[in-house]
Amino acid sequence: MMNNKNNHVPQQQDVQVRERMSLTFRRLSQKKWMDIWHGNPPGIILFVFGLIVALIMSIPIVYVIWRSLFAGADRWARLLDERIPQLLWNTLSLTVAVTACALAIGVSLAWIVVRTDLPGRKVWQWLLALPLVIPPYVGAVTYIIVFGPTGWARDVWRDTPWLVRTFGEYPLNIYSFWGVFFVLTMFTYPYVFLIASASLRKMNRNFEEVARSQGLSTWQIFWKVNLPFLRPAIGAGAILISLYVLSDFGAIAMLRYVTFTAAIYFQRASFDTASASILSLVLIVLTVLILWVESWTRRKNKYYQTSNSFKEPDILSLGKWKPVAIFFVFVIFSLAIVLPIAVLTYWSIIGIQMGALNERFFIFAFNSLKVSGFASLLCMVLALPVIYLKSRYPSVISSAIDKLSYAGYALPGVIVALGFIFIFNNHIPMLYNTFYMLALAFVVRFLPQAMQAGEASLSLVSPRMDEAARSLGYPPWKVMFTVILPNILPGILAGGALVFVSSIKELPATLMLRPPGFDTLAVRIWVDASEALYHLAAPAALLIIFISIIPLRYMLRKY
Repeated sequence: MMNNKNNHVPQQQDVQVRERMSLTFRRLSQKKWMDIWHGNPPGIILFVFGLIVALIMSIPIVYVIWRSLFAGADRWARLLDERIPQLLWNTLSLTVAVTACALAIGVSLAWIVVRTDLPGRKVWQWLLALPLVIPPYVGAVTYIIVFGPTGWARDVWRDTPWLVRTFGEYPLNIYSFWGVFFVLTMFTYPYVFLIASASLRKMNRNFEEVARSQGLSTWQIFWKVNLPFLRPAIGAGAILISLYVLSDFGAIAMLRYVTFTAAIYFQRASFDTASASILSLVLIVLTVLILWVESWTRRKNKYYQTSNSFKEPDILSLGKWKPVAIFFVFVIFSLAIVLPIAVLTYWSIIGIQMGALNERFFIFAFNSLKVSGFASLLCMVLALPVIYLKSRYPSVISSAIDKLSYAGYALPGVIVALGFIFIFNNHIPMLYNTFYMLALAFVVRFLPQAMQAGEASLSLVSPRMDEAARSLGYPPWKVMFTVILPNILPGILAGGALVFVSSIKELPATLMLRPPGFDTLAVRIWVDASEALYHLAAPAALLIIFISIIPLRYMLRKY
């Protein structure tokens, strides 16, 4: 009995020691948790909701890194020797050329429209932004119809003897670097035009008056005063254009040019997913590098307007340069808007006469509306906890969730699609080859659009409203849905509209993830245009353009 009692005492002591250690560990964990959130942790429901969003958004990056690590040294060596150098040259040269030219056009147009006495300047502010509503792959189709080897311009050239005698055979080759460069430039310059126009309208006249009092001419004032203040806008426009060119697939594939996105898609189409993942990893590194360079240059150059008295900028007289300015504006508008819309209208009329608006067309339209509507609804729901965590519960964790939520926006649709194919095929087969998987891919691609709009609205709501609701016993998730949501609903809905239109236009992810027999307007444009069935592609393209005017109105109101 004595031995049993003696053995029992050490066992009790061991249990007590373990309990004290467990209690100490829990206290330290709680203290660490409180320190991470600066003494104000979110509720468990809100935190889990945000964590689920971050996990969904990380799918493409995790997949690409994982697959590329196990792709094999031989495949890496072969791609590095033969494929990647040429793709790097094609992609980087196109990105640099389009970005530089689009910046020059966008800033020039913004200056002419905002700061000069251009006739109809208010109308031009709207008209010159319209290329944003035309997907570049749609624009590529119209330019192929006009300037292609069997296009209208070639027919005119062939039927004009003196042109053939003087200059020889038809010289334009739309299926080339210069063709892709021209198409992407025409449909990306509005990114710079809108942002630069907003900056020019907010520029303080006081600085120009000081410079003018020192004897500087208008041209010198532009270079030494206006341009430095425009650098943030130029940087923002440059990063948007660069990321777009890096991620574009439709226009590049239509014009038979090969960059990383096209190569990734064709590798996946030939079922070589390992090579596709390697190319995707290189493209991700390239994207991160561009983002880092833009961030570094922005830190190195800071320009502030510190004057307390704001004066609207003067409207400058064009004088003898007015005909040149009008000609420049009209040429860009004609090439980027009038020509594509005219071509699509012409072929749409032919298509309608031939019965293009049949049952199949309306099925495609319904499929587009269904998947895009579902994706926009998901984005509006998922954006709310992320922006609420970032705004009301700042920490390392909420910052990481926010950054992951933006990852898909910087990735091409082909990379997002690759990640979803792998994850859903291997781990969630019940959703594989369903429109739900396609909608989730749209969420990964376009959630930041809903977040930006919602965050702008949330910044106008005082945190004191949250505190008042919490003092009444409301948990954080209930505060978010019952107090905050009604106040920021217009911003959330605007973000949902942006996601809806972006989803309708998305091509590569739709091509790779759509269920069998589930064709959308974007897919039909791609298929019909590839087979030169322009009378079938044109009505779908026009419908997408008309729908896309919705977010343009929002953007113009914002800027």
